[in-house]
Amino acid sequence: MAKFTIISPAEVGVTASGGRFDLELEALTPIGAEIIEVNAPTDEELVKHAQNADALYVRRRKVTKTIIDGLANCKVISLASVGVDTVEVDAATARNIPVTNMPDTFIEEVADHAMMLILATHRRLVEQDRMARDGRWREARPILYKNPRLMGQTLGLIAFGHVARAVAKRAKPFGFHIIAYDPYVEELVMTERDVEPVATLDELLHRSDIVSLHAPSTEDAFHLMKEEQFRAMKPEALFINTGRGATVDESALIKALDEGWIAAAGLDVLEQEPPGGNNPLLSMDKVILTSHVASASARFEPTRKLRVGREMALVLSGRWPMSCVNPSVLPKTDLRRWQPFSMERGPGS
Repeated sequence: MAKFTIISPAEVGVTASGGRFDLELEALTPIGAEIIEVNAPTDEELVKHAQNADALYVRRRKVTKTIIDGLANCKVISLASVGVDTVEVDAATARNIPVTNMPDTFIEEVADHAMMLILATHRRLVEQDRMARDGRWREARPILYKNPRLMGQTLGLIAFGHVARAVAKRAKPFGFHIIAYDPYVEELVMTERDVEPVATLDELLHRSDIVSLHAPSTEDAFHLMKEEQFRAMKPEALFINTGRGATVDESALIKALDEGWIAAAGLDVLEQEPPGGNNPLLSMDKVILTSHVASASARFEPTRKLRVGREMALVLSGRWPMSCVNPSVLPKTDLRRWQPFSMERGPGS
């Protein structure tokens, strides 16, 4: 008989694991824990299965207050992701349940992807590729005559957590002047990386030739970029988002592109994923899209599975996890230091 039972709802639209949680169980088996995968499409069905579980292991599933309030014995809710917008964290906090995530696991991949979108959007890569394949060679070069030289351009980073810092490191050799806005990060953290801190989002938007958004999907950051913000940008500016779709009012972004408030956009995330077929962004030459894949690499699956198993094992063993988004629920006896809050990473993540 297992000492701990962990319930994992099967991922909607994804082939069930069939009970194969070998990597997660590397840390869990020694403490006598088992993972049971359940098909529970409704909140009520999940509560029925998980009400006496010791932990909830969540993968691409919304965990509502209804579910959380139905967990009679839950000691931890663990996410195999950076974002925590799939869990109603306030409800978990009210029940004294820590919510763990992985804010520091795929930083390099996401930074690489952000840098790729910056360069591809600036050089209009997709459009240039299409013209080359269509034999429109004479048309291609004049399009780029309108582009300023990348060296000397100002790159503005909204939020300055792990990913933005890694992007700054990559962008510096290209000759960018880099500025950043994040009211939760000390200025010295930026200046030590040769990044100029700015006092307001408005200042960053007015000054930047390229704006790269790295904010999380929190209540404060919801629709951080609206019509007012896009109107504040330069008409020749580029907008890049590898953070979360909910941080952008998509209708405002579409209007900004249509009416020429900004020049182009490179997006890995959208408000609705996958987007509906009538989404104007899908047919815009000014837009480069990827399918929320910035963190993907060969190490993605094994690394996150091992990490999430370790996080659950730590909590079930009475210890602090490595990353917790609501640390106020943790016992005060563990003296390990927490990483600083940032717009990009969220509190305590």
